[in-house]
Amino acid sequence: MMQRILYIFILSILSFKISLAEEIPVIVISPGKALQSIGTVGSDVSVITEKDIKSSSKFFLSDVVSDNVIGTHFSRQGGTGTNSLFQVRGLPKRYTNVYIDGVKMSDPSTPDNSFYFNNLTLNGVKQIEVLKGNQSSLYGSGAIGGTINIYTKTSDSNTLNQNFNIFTGSNNLKNVSLSFDQKINNFDYYFGLNKYITDGISAMSHNDENDSYRNDNAVLNIGYKINDNLRLENKLRANKSFLNYDTSNENVTDLNDRTKDREFSYVIRLINDNDYLKNFYTYNRYYIKRNVSDNKTTKKNYYGYRDSINYNGEYNFSLDNRIIFGLDNEFEAADFDTWATSSAFESDEAIYSQYFDVQIRPSEKIFATLGARRDSHTTAGDFTTYRFTSAYKPNSSTKFRNSIGTGIRFATLNDYFYDTNVIRKENLKPEKSFSVDFGVEKKLLQDKLIIDTTLFHMEYDDTISGWQSHRASGSGFTIENSSGVVKSTGFEFSASLITETIDKINFGYSFIDAYDGEDCDNPDGSCKDEMPVRIPRNTYMLKLSKDFGVITSTLKGRHQSETRDYGNANNGFAEVILGGYTQVDFSASTEMYGYSLFFDLNNLLDENYQQAYQYSVPGREFNLGFKRNF
Repeated sequence: MMQRILYIFILSILSFKISLAEEIPVIVISPGKALQSIGTVGSDVSVITEKDIKSSSKFFLSDVVSDNVIGTHFSRQGGTGTNSLFQVRGLPKRYTNVYIDGVKMSDPSTPDNSFYFNNLTLNGVKQIEVLKGNQSSLYGSGAIGGTINIYTKTSDSNTLNQNFNIFTGSNNLKNVSLSFDQKINNFDYYFGLNKYITDGISAMSHNDENDSYRNDNAVLNIGYKINDNLRLENKLRANKSFLNYDTSNENVTDLNDRTKDREFSYVIRLINDNDYLKNFYTYNRYYIKRNVSDNKTTKKNYYGYRDSINYNGEYNFSLDNRIIFGLDNEFEAADFDTWATSSAFESDEAIYSQYFDVQIRPSEKIFATLGARRDSHTTAGDFTTYRFTSAYKPNSSTKFRNSIGTGIRFATLNDYFYDTNVIRKENLKPEKSFSVDFGVEKKLLQDKLIIDTTLFHMEYDDTISGWQSHRASGSGFTIENSSGVVKSTGFEFSASLITETIDKINFGYSFIDAYDGEDCDNPDGSCKDEMPVRIPRNTYMLKLSKDFGVITSTLKGRHQSETRDYGNANNGFAEVILGGYTQVDFSASTEMYGYSLFFDLNNLLDENYQQAYQYSVPGREFNLGFKRNF
């Protein structure tokens, strides 16, 4: 199937007549923690704009990112709301940091301290920036594979804007959202509400009972301009969700397995803008409480929060020459049940950091950055990371870019208390990484064909790994540093073509050759090189967009090659190979009497596949709804 799609794509390029369109500059923040044109950035960054989000009928952020950013892979253990994995460039999810308005969204109570995308809707989201490669010198621990920065909406309109969306679909899906925003003199606000309900599908393929899911969330952003130089911002996000889930054991009845999540994040920021010098003073908090009920027989509670006090300064010597500097103070605490016992442990750690990032334009055609960071962890000690990026633009249609940097990831709170036979936590070293990438961006055919090619290599060692036998006693398990090295080398290619016949064609391809040395400490021939779990070696993406008068339509295809996955109790925990698959989606929208009408047909071919061993995926399903702006 995918070969046919690629063949059609090649013929399209050869036969289509090129139409003219004007390029709109894109402004990004995340590559240097300051506003800058994407054309001057040496890092590999992908941007999903407000226009992209508005034109989408997706409900969850993970779906929009996986649809638009090559080199990312998203998988769920069942239907909507179930446990999810989001991976960048073949690295496990714990190596990508997620921020919403500067708030780090990882969960301190989970084993890997990563962010779970299953509950994050698009309510209030304005722009998404996916920054790939080592970013620890700017963003600290965990930003080894990259960062995902999410920016929510504010208002600059003197009139009241009201937005109302309602959708229905397969599996008794209902999604309703409502938002208001306005600027009144020096005061501005945005308020958004969203409710999502579905009967769901059975998460496991061995039963047929539906696993329902519901999600309620709210976003409130308030800004006040104190004077010409001072602005105060308050941003709040709250989320409540409920999920029925399936245990992986075929012999266990799981009609009552469920989890309830409560999430809350808050930002208060004072911005002092004095021409050349900008100062940002920020306090933020992320809080999560999770209640897990296992067949009404076992109940576990998980609680975690993170407090951060940050200062970020920006001194502009000139238009393209500046220095970014700052202080980050981060405190984490959690209560959780360990693997070995049913009793809850309490744990906390803190990180105190200082960083700088010099961004210069040494000549008309060259842009460069040089940055470093010092992290002081209360248990692990002091460590330094750095990065260097450059962008060379010989002309307006060509850009060469590269980045090189180091990264670090400290042990999680769960790592320190994984088992009753825990080792001295002072002996658990942080994971360290190195990455480099080279890219070329080229505009052809009067800027109607845009191609982007990237080569990358990343590796990290001292991997913090579970299920290591105690060296001394020979019994039990604990967390230790693996002697293996994890590597990921690959190639990413994307192309965008504007034509008269088909308005826009987007194509993407990624190749990943990764070696999971964490699972094989001594690759001496007796141990095979293994891809990390749930990472395909080859991924193809194709999107065709066409306007038929008042109707806008999109046909999307995504093909992933086979992946490796862990087994479970049903197969004696033997590793398995999941087959490749092709998923095709169709969507259409139109404007009518002030309403935007949407129709989605997902998994058009009704492909039966697995993203995780023995976990189901939705078959062919539809969504129908409208959006109204007042």
